[in-house]
Amino acid sequence: MLGKGWTNKILSTLAAYTLVAMLASADEHSHKYEDSEAVVVWANSVGPLSNRQETYEYFQLPYCKGKGEVEHRHETLGEALLGMELVNSGIPIRFGRSEDTTPICSQRLLTPQDIKTFQYAVSHDYWFQYFVDDLPLWGMVGEKDKEADRVLLYTHQKFEIEYNGNQIISAQVVPGSPVPLVSSQTGFHVDFTYSVTWKPTTKDFKSRFERYLDSDFFENKASYEDGRICYDTAKSIHWFSIFNSLMMVLFLTGFVSAMWIQYLRRDFARYDKEAGLNDFDHDLGDDYGWKQIHGDVFRPPANPMTFAAFLGTGYQLAWTSFFVILYTIFGQEWTERASIMTATIFIYAFMSMIAGYSSASQYAQYGGRDWVRAMFLTAAFWPGSVVLITSLNNTIAIYYTSSRAIPFGTMMALLVIWLFIVLPLTFVGTILGRNWAGKADFPCRVHPIPRPIPEKIWYAEPIVVIALGGILPFASIFIEIYFLFTSFWNYKVYYVYGFGLLVFGIVMLVTACVTVVSTYFVINTEDYRWHWMSMATCGSTAAYVYIYAVYYFMQKTKMYGLFQTSFYFGNTALACMAIFLMLGSVGHFAANKLVMRIYRNVKLD
Repeated sequence: MLGKGWTNKILSTLAAYTLVAMLASADEHSHKYEDSEAVVVWANSVGPLSNRQETYEYFQLPYCKGKGEVEHRHETLGEALLGMELVNSGIPIRFGRSEDTTPICSQRLLTPQDIKTFQYAVSHDYWFQYFVDDLPLWGMVGEKDKEADRVLLYTHQKFEIEYNGNQIISAQVVPGSPVPLVSSQTGFHVDFTYSVTWKPTTKDFKSRFERYLDSDFFENKASYEDGRICYDTAKSIHWFSIFNSLMMVLFLTGFVSAMWIQYLRRDFARYDKEAGLNDFDHDLGDDYGWKQIHGDVFRPPANPMTFAAFLGTGYQLAWTSFFVILYTIFGQEWTERASIMTATIFIYAFMSMIAGYSSASQYAQYGGRDWVRAMFLTAAFWPGSVVLITSLNNTIAIYYTSSRAIPFGTMMALLVIWLFIVLPLTFVGTILGRNWAGKADFPCRVHPIPRPIPEKIWYAEPIVVIALGGILPFASIFIEIYFLFTSFWNYKVYYVYGFGLLVFGIVMLVTACVTVVSTYFVINTEDYRWHWMSMATCGSTAAYVYIYAVYYFMQKTKMYGLFQTSFYFGNTALACMAIFLMLGSVGHFAANKLVMRIYRNVKLD
């Protein structure tokens, strides 16, 4: 059982995270300085250039600590989950005051172990990250001299800061003064120094993050030289992709409309004609199609509780994604450190009522009685999946002593959020769903004995329909997936959330259209197992995304080792699972509307 000290720490941490979420667009600083006022250089992390997820505390490298007490900066929930360790570097910078080469600390003794640590870092292309007035700065730890077969440690850091009035507009750090790292039994002394140059500018404070949209720091490195996409080219590619996707939507909606007008009207006319025949003529009639399964089409799906939990979680994730994109567009939250992660957690928590409502209504309509168990499954399925994969990654991060390891207090804060927000809201949604939308209103009664499913041609088999169904949704989001992968794994800043919202809407429309067509095709072959199929048809898009992720890992990244591989494929698996649930729930929604509509339009025995 947790002690009182741990309990107080968890509660205070949660309270601080909640306050940050409520004031997500605010910062603890006003971003305004007086002349000669101290400007803190926060040291965040170090890590290999090949993988931004593998990060370590800055002072795990034996850097020189500046004068004064080195203290941690309070972290938000998102910062803690992203492994951000902000520590005061002790580098004394004053607003508007330029400094020539000044020692951070003189005659720093590098022990033999320190030399080996720096040699390893430089050999593996380690970089470091600072924050100055919430602006990220990057620099390399050193460089490799291939001709002399040696590694060089940068011992000088040149800060170049632009300001407009009393506000900092831009900042960057340029490492220099390389010193050869030569193995020595006694070690040797080095001087770690810094300098500061302040330059006035007319740029507006609101535009200070624009330089990061096409930052060339990482592009200049050998491993990323062929990955550069300029700002204008990226916009052109986005518009071209959206134009193609819109054409796909127009084609699909036209096809669905034609199906309604031609095929369904023909079916309705045929069944109305057959309804007027006598029994002898009716028996000799060529009776086939979706009407023949009217006594089975509303039969409960296999594993109805699991299906309801998947459906509720999919709706919750879809609405969470929608509101996070809106929140980011209107709040420019991509400029705030880890604020999107914090906002996502709380938006997801407050969308739990939607999950409970949709899951309970689906479960109750098909006769489900164990609603308490269904509620817990809905509330715990997605968090449990995240915990399972994150625990594996966290164990590896702890083994590597990485800053990506999630602190125990943060894990307990997340547990409190689940217990006191997610679970109660899911319960409320479940009660509302059972009472308001849990009554079955099917146009056909279900026969007690299931009808045999006839043999079908190979391309009408559900597995084939599912495999083909995910191609068009994947094609509609392929370009955006590339930009998202580049942002998350290759140091790009994803900022075009307006494009993201358009693509989100397009893929939902494509999913609905594709599922309507495939569901009609399947039930017309007298196969009443449409529930899981409608979820899996466009949910299979997740499989194509994961296949692309394997290609991206092999061709577009330089990752290696257990740490990087586990984080890449583990986090990608979570993203693909979310895609499956979101598209699957939207697909089932469209298919359910189709099935309810067509069976209400015919006269049934």
